[in-house]
Amino acid sequence: MTERFIEVSLPKRGVHCTAKLLDDRAPLTCQAVWDALPLGGDVYHAKYARNEIYALFEPFAAQEPPMENPTVTPIPGDLCYFSFNGTQLGSQAYGYASAGAEVKAGATLVDLALFYERNNLLLNGDLGWIPGIVWGSVVEGLDRMADACQDLWRAGALGESLTFKRA
Repeated sequence: MTERFIEVSLPKRGVHCTAKLLDDRAPLTCQAVWDALPLGGDVYHAKYARNEIYALFEPFAAQEPPMENPTVTPIPGDLCYFSFNGTQLGSQAYGYASAGAEVKAGATLVDLALFYERNNLLLNGDLGWIPGIVWGSVVEGLDRMADACQDLWRAGALGESLTFKRA
C-alpha cells in the first residue's frame, strides 16, 4: 500500500505538522479516519494525560475500530484514537458542557489526539487506564506544533480548533 499522510493543524495559531498513517499497525482505524477527512473541531488540552491536545467528534465509522496498536504511554508525535460514551465524559470536571460540547449519556464521541511531548500516561482519575489506538506518527513539524501546544496550555484554547486533512 502507498504511504498516506495527513496535515494536523491549529489554524488560529497558523501552525501545522505532517503525520504518516500507520496502515501497517492500525489499518482499520487509519481507513476509518482517512474516509472521514477532513475533520475539525474545538481543541482541548488534556488534564490527565499531560502533553496532549484533542478534538471530539461524532462517530464517523460504520463500526468502531477494534483496539489495534494500543498504548497507554504515547510518545511525542503519536496520533491516537479514543472512543468514549457520554457517561464516561459526563463529569462536570471535564468542562465539556460549559464549552457547548454535546456530551450525553449513551452518546458515543470519538477523540482524536496529538501527543506533542514526552512523559504521557493514559491514566484517568475517574476511569482508570484508557488505552488509545496509535494510528499516525508526526514526521514533520512537531517542534513548531509542540510550541503552539504549549501556548495553548498557557494562553488558552478558546477560539482555536484542531483540524485533520489529507496532505
